[in-house]
Amino acid sequence: MRIAAEGLPLILSALVISVATFVLGLTWAAVVAAGLTAFLLWFFRDPERNPPFGTDLVVAPADGRVVSIVKTENAPLLEGPRVRVSIFMSPLDVHVNRMPIAAVVEDRRHTSGKFLAAYQDDAAEHNEQNAMRIADPEGRKLGVVQVAGFLARRIVCKARTGDTYKKGERFGLIMFGSRTDLYLPADAEIELVEGQKVKGGETVIGRFYERH
Repeated sequence: MRIAAEGLPLILSALVISVATFVLGLTWAAVVAAGLTAFLLWFFRDPERNPPFGTDLVVAPADGRVVSIVKTENAPLLEGPRVRVSIFMSPLDVHVNRMPIAAVVEDRRHTSGKFLAAYQDDAAEHNEQNAMRIADPEGRKLGVVQVAGFLARRIVCKARTGDTYKKGERFGLIMFGSRTDLYLPADAEIELVEGQKVKGGETVIGRFYERH
C-alpha cells in the first residue's frame, strides 16, 4: 500500500513510541500508540486511481462527500460566474488531492484564515486556504481551492505556477478533515448531486460545454 510521504514522520514517531512503551512494560500506552500508528498508516494511504478518458470530463480533485453545489461570482483567482462544487473530506477519507483536468497551473495564492468546520458554507470565505487557477490546452480555466478545516492545520500543495499536470495526478493533500472546492465554468454540465460520495481522480464531476 502506498503511503503519502507527508505522513511518514508522524507514522514513524507513533511507531517509536509504541515500541518504547512496550519495552518499558507500559502495556496500555503501547496498545494506544500501536493503534495510533495503525490509524496513521490508514489515514495517509494513497491509492492509485484511473481517470476516465475524455478532454471534456472534469474529475473530482478529492475523495469525500459533495456538501454543496452553488453558483457564485466570487471564485478565487477567476472572473465571472462559476459553479462551485465543494467536497468535504472526513478523517475517514483519503486526503490526497488530484488534478481535475490535464492542465497548467497559471496562478496560485495562499490565504491565512480561520479553521471553521470545513463542511460549513462560509468556510470557503473565512478559512485558511490555498487557491489555484489552472487551464487545459484549450484555454478552459478552473479553480481548485484546498480549504483547511477544524482539525486540519496543514495544507500541502506541491504545485507551482507554470507546472503541468495530467488529469488525476497528485498535487498535494490536507491533513485531518478538510475540504476541496472546485470552480467550473457557469455553463459546465454538472453530473452529480449534493450528498454524493466521490473518489478523487476518478469520479466525474462534470463536463465542459461543447463548442460548435
